[in-house]
Amino acid sequence: MNTLIETLKYFVFITAELIALFLLISAVVEIILMYIPQDKIKQWLSGRGILGNVMAAGFGALTPFCACSTIPMTVGFLNAGVPFGSTMSFLIASPLLNPIIIGMLGAMVGVKAMLAYFIIAFAASVLFGVVLEKMGMQKYVKNVRLRNEHNVGSEDKRQWTIKRKLREAFVSAWDSLRPILGYLLIGVALGAGIYGYMPQDFVLKIAGPDNLFAIPIAAVLGIPLYIRAETAIPIGVALMAKGMSIGTVIALVIGGAGMAIPEMTMLASIFRKKLVATIVVVIFLTAVITGYLFNIWFYRN
Repeated sequence: MNTLIETLKYFVFITAELIALFLLISAVVEIILMYIPQDKIKQWLSGRGILGNVMAAGFGALTPFCACSTIPMTVGFLNAGVPFGSTMSFLIASPLLNPIIIGMLGAMVGVKAMLAYFIIAFAASVLFGVVLEKMGMQKYVKNVRLRNEHNVGSEDKRQWTIKRKLREAFVSAWDSLRPILGYLLIGVALGAGIYGYMPQDFVLKIAGPDNLFAIPIAAVLGIPLYIRAETAIPIGVALMAKGMSIGTVIALVIGGAGMAIPEMTMLASIFRKKLVATIVVVIFLTAVITGYLFNIWFYRN
């Protein structure tokens, strides 16, 4: 009976925390973006050299986009003449450095882990964007153009009153939350069950810091299972409480966020197979390298 009560308490507390965090972060990001015209964003991303990659990765980190928004924006940047390497840095950073993911990691595994994740994923986004352009992978981009409905309305949101900005920001935040709320609740429910009932020895054996193969396996598992970060993080935190290494959790989050089958299918509509496969390899390497670095850092003593 005590175990059931503790499991229910875990579910209620984590659900409330994540929903509040999601709405707050999404609303803050929406308000920030109201002050930045799209033309200005494209101008920043068009900087030559590595500066353009840094700006693109930074913009990707600022935008809480899912694949359905990231892919059209990627095409829009390419059509607008943004350098291929910068566009790839945005494409890699957007799902991995989603502010919702960053906020959840900070709340659930600590600020130190959050900052380490951000730095490594940001550096990987910049580096791989540069590498993909140097490899000449832009020749594998299909000749696709955005349709007019993807272009955001021309109304200048900077002229709105503070009250309207706040209202629209939280409405947009709620609209973003609704499609993934089910995933979040499933993740928290599974995490609560793991927290309450899964034997600790079992988790330590198959996914503890001593199992070197746990990290690449976790990275691959995120692909067919389509484990969204909103689902994976609460599950991962519960598994960490049972002994799973933090590196394995990070690899699962990156694999699910960056290599999910629905996103890869959308990429195949604008990129040729070789470029899509290369992006999958890039995300997989990011997940595995980040996972091992986390384990080395957190378990070095």
